[in-house]
Amino acid sequence: MSEGANREVHPAVFVLDARGHPLDPCHPARARRLLAAGRAVVVRHTPFVIRLKDRSVADSTVAGVQVGIDPGSKHTGLAVFTDRDGSRAGRYAIQLDHRGALIRDRLASRAAYRRGRRSRNLRYRSPRFLNRTKPKGWLAPSLRHRVDTTVSWVARLTRWAPVAAVHVERVSFDTHALSAGKPLEGVEYQQGTLAGCEVREYLLAKWGRACAYCGVSGVPLNLDHIHPRSQGGSDRISNLTLACIRCNQAKNATPVEEFLKGRPALLARILGQAKAPLHDAAAVNATRWALWRALEATGLPVHTASGGRTKWNRSRTGAPKSHTLDALHVGELENVTAWPSTVLVVTATGRGTYARTIPDRYGFPRLVRPRTKLHHGFQTGDLVRANVPAGKKAGVHAGRVLVRSSGSFDITTRHGRVTGINHRHVRHLQRADGYGYTTQKEANQNDRPSRARPGLDGHPAPDSSPA
Repeated sequence: MSEGANREVHPAVFVLDARGHPLDPCHPARARRLLAAGRAVVVRHTPFVIRLKDRSVADSTVAGVQVGIDPGSKHTGLAVFTDRDGSRAGRYAIQLDHRGALIRDRLASRAAYRRGRRSRNLRYRSPRFLNRTKPKGWLAPSLRHRVDTTVSWVARLTRWAPVAAVHVERVSFDTHALSAGKPLEGVEYQQGTLAGCEVREYLLAKWGRACAYCGVSGVPLNLDHIHPRSQGGSDRISNLTLACIRCNQAKNATPVEEFLKGRPALLARILGQAKAPLHDAAAVNATRWALWRALEATGLPVHTASGGRTKWNRSRTGAPKSHTLDALHVGELENVTAWPSTVLVVTATGRGTYARTIPDRYGFPRLVRPRTKLHHGFQTGDLVRANVPAGKKAGVHAGRVLVRSSGSFDITTRHGRVTGINHRHVRHLQRADGYGYTTQKEANQNDRPSRARPGLDGHPAPDSSPA
């Protein structure tokens, strides 16, 4: 790491020229000066975007930025950074929280309602699943949502910043490097500085980033041979697991059957999970491949890398683990000089529902929703600021609003929900766009525990960050 590495900086402000074309992001202090001088106007509140009145792209030197993406099932990290000869400086960080689980649960609930209606003494409606085909490349709606929202936010960033390239993890780990029956030392590109990173990333995903023997997480984890090498155990993936330092030292070279003789259920679970094939890995990576194809279709240069390389990059730079810092460390880099101190957490909330009725437990209509969503000029999901002059709710409250036809609104702020705010005290900050916005502090060096000693089987801890 070079001098000045790991320096936390304020998130940048996105800047547009007079015609709406993106310029290089600027420091928040410079944005305040431009707004105070009347040279710029606010275009968007969150993320904060300004537009210059007296500047165009032709009058400016635009260096450009790049975007790193760390895809995940529940959260996706996005990092906007500048790259100078492999030295990256983070400018903006976004954590995108998906709602795939909610989509899956609602689809399952809808299917249950339909099955219930068909099984009752009602008019018969034959099932139609046999005459419906899925197109090539079809993904389940919960998975398609993750791809679509990520691509949508990349498109937004290209409108607010001059994005020159995108870096994305195409796979968490290289399954070709983990083929069953091949010894680990026989994989060519695991020799050298990246040795073991793909293996460790795969094992972290396979064993849930926790010790297989005691279940503890958030501590340094060692690679452990289920059947000790001293007794003929191999180095294949099916014989490797994760163990905390305490369990690793306690097990030592003891056969797993003897080490867990008093816990037969745990022994059966470990042996069963150890033999699990790589089909699960292919399912996890399906979304990443679909995301890569969708990003390629945007026309931006897309560079791909594996999660093993991201983990190796973090170990070199000393950065703690988070979704946004993983996005900053995707691909080839020399060092990271800085990253934003604050992360914008973007939660996919949707834009409401087409259903006008609320069903009961049996799927029959119970309540009817109003057909109009706009009340007193506001709709649920708008970003607002309420300045209440007096009473129990006196003060300034900013956040996402929930509207009622009575004019008594609720506002969800970063500190919780404030109820019963009169609409006369509420002012718009930003119209609803299907997302909720909050901020949180980025992980720092103090969040990274100390490096563990090697285990008694001679294998060092794969990573000193919480697994």
